[in-house]
Amino acid sequence: MAGGGGTRFWPLSRKELPKQLLNLTGRDLMVNETIDRLEGNVNKEDIFVVTNVTQAGLMLEATEGRIRADHVLAEPAARNTAACIGYAAMEILKKYGDGIMCILPSDHYIKKTDVYKKVIGDAIRVADETDALVTIGIQPTFPSTGYGYICHDEDKSGDCYYDVKQFVEKPDLKTAKEYVLSGKYLWNSGMFIWKASVIIRYFEKLLPDVYDCLKKIGEAMNTEREKEVINGVYPVIPKISIDYGIMERADKALVLEGDFGWSDVGSWDALEALYDKDDHGNITYGEQVHIDTHDCIIYAKDKLVTTIGLENMVVVETEDAVLVCDKSRVQEVKKIVEALEEGNKQEYL
Repeated sequence: MAGGGGTRFWPLSRKELPKQLLNLTGRDLMVNETIDRLEGNVNKEDIFVVTNVTQAGLMLEATEGRIRADHVLAEPAARNTAACIGYAAMEILKKYGDGIMCILPSDHYIKKTDVYKKVIGDAIRVADETDALVTIGIQPTFPSTGYGYICHDEDKSGDCYYDVKQFVEKPDLKTAKEYVLSGKYLWNSGMFIWKASVIIRYFEKLLPDVYDCLKKIGEAMNTEREKEVINGVYPVIPKISIDYGIMERADKALVLEGDFGWSDVGSWDALEALYDKDDHGNITYGEQVHIDTHDCIIYAKDKLVTTIGLENMVVVETEDAVLVCDKSRVQEVKKIVEALEEGNKQEYL
């Protein structure tokens, strides 16, 4: 899944160059890191990327040589994750008859790749053997209020998975602390594994309005009307996430525990998982000079950035914009994007 705008990474992330097309780790673009770490679990010729039409050209350039050009699927409108996943499922059913889908966000960071490969392999096996909806939960390392949670049975139902009891949206701090202490909750990673045929049956049962749209798209695939039908039908698919629409209502969901150094790289403070801090607790990128500056995240793209007396701040410099933000409020960066949209300042979006 590679259609998001990454608004909380503004001003580095923009509509036409979102987070998944950025090199935040210093190794490669995030989407390419996602593709490469699937080696051994999924053949590259079987990998699809779903993005939006405004990013499709750049996505083709970014992934050239890694995946097939006709496997970059362009959404003509943003309709949330249910539509994205349903579209890909229909494509897989048409091309392969059926297959196990690994749905993975394109902008996650994974530190322990070998452990990750083992968990993905186990999840594929479980999805094949059980016909269940399988997800991967992350062992919480702190009481996060920025992630959803998965409540599971105390004992494993199989050799490596638990039955899911409940999906819980982002809690307040008190509740998050209770979740972590209980040992019964995992962070919801947004990674899913299931058979394409199984998820389509769930669409038909639980989201019939979405299913009707997907069915029309599926019927037009591999015909001369495919593009016309997708452009006509996709924008009217009901907007709903796969979590709300299906996972929270499914009668058979299983979760595997992932402990592989995961971060969803959702906002600027996530760089603390990607980079080592200096002697003053700062994370810095680019050319910089600092005096009496502590526990800050400072990203300099084009210019020298200098600071005096800063503490717990985020400073981001790009060619045409600068962000200065208290580290405790990085989740609110998307409000800047909303304000720019309201002010019709499209050149900064």
